[in-house]
Amino acid sequence: MPMRKTILVACGTAVATSTVVAKSLEEILRDRGIDVVTRQCKASEVASMISGVDLVVTTTPLPGNLGVPVIQTLAFLTGIGKEAVITQIIQALKL
Repeated sequence: MPMRKTILVACGTAVATSTVVAKSLEEILRDRGIDVVTRQCKASEVASMISGVDLVVTTTPLPGNLGVPVIQTLAFLTGIGKEAVITQIIQALKL
């Protein structure tokens, strides 16, 4: 069984937007047989919460190189380009 991956989901306030994205990610990836856990935070908290994270998915710009892949997208909110972003996320998790 593959190892569980951790995705940090960041938005401006770590409330509504990141919750929608996190729940959507968990459901979509689990439906594809990918074991993930999500953690949510504000964009300003990403650097302090990056330890142990395999990927950051954000709805807002983030500062500099965080040492893990970062995917900035609104696709989980708008539905536009969602399938392409899911493919990008799976590739970033190196599955």
